This record gives sequence, C-alpha cells and structure tokens, in this order.
Amino acid sequence: MDADRSLHLGYMYWANGTHPAGWRYPGATGDRAFDPDYIAGIARAVEDASFDFFFLGDRLATGPEYQFTNTSVLARPEPFTIAGYLATRTSRIGLVVTANTTYSEPFNIARLTASLDHITAGRASWNVVTGADPRAAANYSRPEHGDADARYDRADEFVSLVRHLWDTWEDGAFVRNKETGEFVDGGKIHALNHVGASFQVRGPLNLSRPPQGHPVVVHAGTSERSRALAAREADVVFGAAASVPDGVAYAADLRARAAAVGRDPARLLVLPGLTPLVGGTPDEARAIYDQLNELIVLDEDIRFGGAGPDGWPTAEPPVRREDQGPGRRNLGALSQRLGLDVTAAALSGVVSDAVVQAASPSGQQLIRTAARRTGRVPAQNLTWRDVMYAHVWGGHVVVGGPAEVADYMERWLRAGACDGFIIQSAFLVGQLEQFIALVVPELRSRGLFRSEYAGRTLRDHLGLPRPPSTLTAGQHAGAVHPAGATA
Repeated sequence: MDADRSLHLGYMYWANGTHPAGWRYPGATGDRAFDPDYIAGIARAVEDASFDFFFLGDRLATGPEYQFTNTSVLARPEPFTIAGYLATRTSRIGLVVTANTTYSEPFNIARLTASLDHITAGRASWNVVTGADPRAAANYSRPEHGDADARYDRADEFVSLVRHLWDTWEDGAFVRNKETGEFVDGGKIHALNHVGASFQVRGPLNLSRPPQGHPVVVHAGTSERSRALAAREADVVFGAAASVPDGVAYAADLRARAAAVGRDPARLLVLPGLTPLVGGTPDEARAIYDQLNELIVLDEDIRFGGAGPDGWPTAEPPVRREDQGPGRRNLGALSQRLGLDVTAAALSGVVSDAVVQAASPSGQQLIRTAARRTGRVPAQNLTWRDVMYAHVWGGHVVVGGPAEVADYMERWLRAGACDGFIIQSAFLVGQLEQFIALVVPELRSRGLFRSEYAGRTLRDHLGLPRPPSTLTAGQHAGAVHPAGATA
C-alpha cells in the first residue's frame, strides 16, 4: 500500500445520531431535525474541517417503531430541499442527495441533480438507492415494492439513462453570438429517443451539461446486484464491511468487477460507514459509551420479551437495525444471535470462555465487538449486559481516544480495506465536535488527511477526473444498455 496515501472523509447527517438512545444523552440536540440553521451549522463544521462531502440520506416510508431504533429516519426533510438551502450556506463541501430509482423518474432526477451541480458550482452528488422499506409502495400508488431483481433491473436502466441525459447538451452548446443571433449550436444538443424495459425518454434535458460533467454517483450495498451496479456506475461506494479482512475482500471484489467492465478500478472509491465514539482518552470514550447504553430501554421481560420460550429458537437470523426494537432486546433474541441458549443468564454476569467457544461464528463476532468497544474481557469483566448493548446498537463503531481512533482508521487504509470513511456521530453535536477537534488533527499529523481543499468541485476533492460526454454529434442513442435495452 502506498505510504503517501491519504483518507477521503465524508460525513453522513443523522439528525439525532446513530445510537438508538443518542437523543437522550445530556446536551444532545434531539429536537432540531427540522431546523435549517442547525443542519447548516453541522455542514459548515465539516466543511471547515475540509471533509469531501456532506451526505443526506432518505427513506420514503416511516412508522412509530423507528423511535426505538433510529429516530433520525423517523421524520426528516427531503434531501434536495435541504441541499438547495445548504448550497447557499456552504461554498466548498460536496453535497450528496439520496434519490430512489424505484419511485422516481430518470428525467426528474437528471434535472434535479444537474441543477444542484450548477447552483453549487460542481459540488453535487447522487446517492442511488432502490428502496429499503416495502411500505413505500403504498405511498406511491404501487401495488407492491417489487423484488430485488425487479428493482435493480429498473435501477440499471435508470442510472445509465440519467448519465446520458446529463450529456444531452455537449460542452460548448451555448454560443450566444450577439452578432449572428446564434444562441445555441443545435448540433451539440441531442435527443435520446430511449426505449427500454422500464422507460421511454425522448430528451434532451432542458439545461446545460453539469459543471462536473457527471455529478458524483454514490451507491451502497453488498448483494450481487448491488455490487454489479456499483462496479459499473458508482464513483463512491458506501461500504458495509465491519472488519479489515471483510473490507479488503469487499474492495478487491468491487475493483475486479470494475476492471471487468472496462473501468479504471482506481477511480472507484470505497468508503465504509464508521461511527467513532471519541473521548480525550480511551477511558473517557468508554465512559461515554457506557453512559449512552444505559439510556437504552431493554425489554421488561428480559428473558423472552413477552414472546415465551418457544418463540426463541437458537438460530442466526439476519440482523438489521429495525430488528433491534422492543421485543428484541432480551436474552431470547440474544440467544438467536449467539446460536446457543443464554436465557438463564444474568445481565450482570460475566461471559465465560466456554460460552464464547460454544457460540456461532456470528455470535463470537458479537462478543468480540462488545469486548473491543468496552475494553473488557470475557472470563474477567465482560458482562452479558455489554453483549446485549452491542446486540441492540449494531453497525461499525470504534470507541477510543484520538490516537486509538486514528490507529483504527489508518489500519483500514494501509490494508487496502478502504479509501476513507463516511463518518457518522453517535449523537450530535458533541461527538462531531470531538471528532473534528481531536481525531482530525491526529490524522493530519500523520499525513493521512488534508488541511485544506485543493480544488473547487467534489470531483476535485475525490481526485476523480471530469468524464467526457457519452454523446457526441455522430455517436448517441445507439448504445446497448447493460440490462439489454437500447437507447
């Protein structure tokens, strides 16, 4: 790995932080999710720290159950609206907006993202999602959400079509010759006449080519279809690996796929999400972690959550944030994670070495996660309460002082597991302030992160070139789409 390699850092905005009880932490700002000045203040803080981008997620359905697992997605403003406001309150940081290909139209998204790129002078980015909540279908007059293959078939065509729409105006199409009266060069404006499996779009787009040529495309996911889309279309991949070996394998797989479709794999940046819980020392950070976790409400029936013993077979179910709410915060649910019955354990009891050895591979990983976060050790002082809290608050979390957090990030970079991270905060604004004040200087002292922006556009920040147009006067509307449609 190149010793001179440095990190890219984005910041993902979670109004109340990623911890399920972060909004309850003393001093946390749990009541300002709709305050534009609050959001702008956070964006300016990460801009002052020279982060690459500020990331706005989205979800098209909600329900009260999110109050227990992720209050940040329970209710929040629409990303393009917020990004438009932030465009007027920031000047250098990239702005990532999330738009769903299942419930949008390519022409609208191409126009919105190109417009954002114009008003920010080249700082726009589109996070491509296909939809995480099937309830969204009922909000968009759809009979069903569709299975993953159907959604990715649509997304494949959608993203390719948006790229072509960005290019329907060539650079230099505006002539504005006052002497001759020629305002545009019609030979540099192209209709698409696209007819595909999901879309029929004539084009052209009704504004000029974006300043970046193509706004930066972001995508996240680990499925086969998601990796294929990322390798073909994404500039930045929001990675989900939570260990260095997994990160190395994930990045290598994506880059091999990118090379196989004719892309330069060095132009595909892999940035895992990371929540650093920072204190002035490791002990201070662990004290914050413990205090946060004490604010989590566990099930009153700590053995079975009211479900009864028959409801908790020992198996390894998929673990999602949505699965860790009431009814899942008990020893029966934990038994599923571990692959063995621990429903008779006391939360204050110490986890024995015998239990660790008997647990399933994913259960052993959960115990290692709890030990790493707390600094406590099985058979000595790691308790079942510690493991329960790691079960409830999943995700990629590192707990420590500035040197420990920087060590962790550097280890990932040097191993080739990532090109940087998308930083998230357990709660706001205190943890963001701690990361900027303590970890960023440590990274800079090691030569791992910039002190100031080197360019003006998001592509400049990321070291990505401005792409040439996919359409020229004699070459357009004939390429075969990856999903089989012709444009």
